[in-house]
Amino acid sequence: MITPIEPEIGAARSEFTVSDAHAYNLTSPLRWILSHILRYPYLPAIAALGAILTDSLYSLIAVLIGQAFDLVAAPDATPGKLLNLTLLILGIHLVMGVTNLSGAFAAEFTAQRVERDAREELYISLLGKSQTFHNRQHVGDIMARATNDVHQLNLLINPGVSLIFDSLMSTIIPLVTIGLLRAELLIVPLLFLIVFAIALRSYNRDLTPVTLAQRTQFGVMNTHLAEAIAGIEVVKAYAQEEREFQQFTDHARRFRDLFVQEGKIKAAYLPLLLYGVTYGLAFGHAMLLFLQGSLSVGQVVAFMGLMAILNFPTFISLFSFALAQIGRAGAERILTLIKTRTELDENAGGVAQTVQGAITFDHVTFEYDGEPMLKDMTFHALPGETIAIVGQTGSGKTTLTRLVNRIYDASRGRVLIDGRDVREWSLQSLRSQISTIEQDVFLFSRTVAENIAFGASDGVTHAEIEQAAREAQAHEFIQELPHGYDTVVGERGVTLSGGQRQRIAIARAFLTNPRILILDDSTSAIDSATEDQIQHAIRRILQGRTTLLITHRISQIRWADRILVLRRGELAAQGTHEELMAHSEAYRRIFARYV
Repeated sequence: MITPIEPEIGAARSEFTVSDAHAYNLTSPLRWILSHILRYPYLPAIAALGAILTDSLYSLIAVLIGQAFDLVAAPDATPGKLLNLTLLILGIHLVMGVTNLSGAFAAEFTAQRVERDAREELYISLLGKSQTFHNRQHVGDIMARATNDVHQLNLLINPGVSLIFDSLMSTIIPLVTIGLLRAELLIVPLLFLIVFAIALRSYNRDLTPVTLAQRTQFGVMNTHLAEAIAGIEVVKAYAQEEREFQQFTDHARRFRDLFVQEGKIKAAYLPLLLYGVTYGLAFGHAMLLFLQGSLSVGQVVAFMGLMAILNFPTFISLFSFALAQIGRAGAERILTLIKTRTELDENAGGVAQTVQGAITFDHVTFEYDGEPMLKDMTFHALPGETIAIVGQTGSGKTTLTRLVNRIYDASRGRVLIDGRDVREWSLQSLRSQISTIEQDVFLFSRTVAENIAFGASDGVTHAEIEQAAREAQAHEFIQELPHGYDTVVGERGVTLSGGQRQRIAIARAFLTNPRILILDDSTSAIDSATEDQIQHAIRRILQGRTTLLITHRISQIRWADRILVLRRGELAAQGTHEELMAHSEAYRRIFARYV
């Protein structure tokens, strides 16, 4: 389930925005949905006009049929008059076909566009969230909101809202027509309308928590499924298929139980019974007036035809309001995600210039969920220097590097690039000039060439991609793949070995021509011979570029210009290999362990 950070109306902070993005009303789910619909005002207007005209013409037909009965009973009835009335009714039906079709098209176009826009808005919002936000989320639940919940908005509008509006017109227009036909005839339908409104309110009150629980449980079920599939190798390695199946079955059973609960609420839907009673009472009232001579046969027929129209809103409200409640619950979940506060801002108007590579940590402290990860960290790296970072697991090595490209921001103190606080830089300009290669390499389910070119300019050539692969010692094994550089790797690069994935990631970094390079144990899955070749390439290409190197390889530590020794989030020592061997007990222990 989502664990939201403190909500912030308007989502003022974002790491990524689109300049021409439409602004929606985020104050409540209903206003948010309405702002999406009103982005295309002509479409809902056509849909509403189509429903009004269709229901008006339908009520008119009931009146004309009543007139036909009176005409047949009249002594001066002629075939010509009946023919004219028949042709009129036929013509009205043809016009109804046009208005109904126009309204349906407009409603469907509105629904499809709202779904498209909402999914786009949510995706842009997710791209703009900080790493801290994403660390706290379950991918399966986010996918449930981005796919299923967004699609429920489509169904909410059409047929949901479309049917509700049509039902409203199918109630108001026949009642107005009945009043014009004979005011006394309104007594029974108006009483029904009052009871119907009360019953409908009770129905919605009972249905709302169930539909919201359904959407939440679907997210929970989807989260478990996504985790099981993503970790299928671990599941099989420990023979835990039966346990995972049982857990998923339990989640699915709870999801099913909520649908059963919804079915019980629908089964107890009172208005359908009320309508049957009302229809009988209305007929009895009409017959009483007929016997008193207040109504003609045709008026009785017209009245009962208008009463029959009221069956549509009574019956369809059982489904339309259920769709509306499910869509509203989905909108609430989507809006919660969009409005969840994020820590960082893209600072589009910030510094945007070529990075020289000077890095300064000025008494930096970083806390994550209230726990200190780095404490009073101070050091300086000159442009072009290679800084090795060593320390035991959990000492804060990776966290330190993530403050440089603003994956996280310092809680106290300052991180400076070229003498400027990283918070003063445009986030896009800063990150585009820093490349990170981590031990756990992520590759997209795309071609090898596309993975290498990820992060480079759009105009990058195949020759440049191939040259980067050669520098990363990846060209040879890529040529052996079934389709070479056009081979599609599996999701997360599972079809490649660890060393192959890392070499592709290194080629990706080479191609972006970074001013600052962060290597987080990036050669751990590469054999010694290949690593030596890669290190020669790195040292040749990164001349004049600043490198932060997290490693346990002695060969890499020794050729670093300076070494930072971290211990429990603190900078225990810094200096060259020789200096630290002479003066740092912590470094000697680490070095002895590596040797």
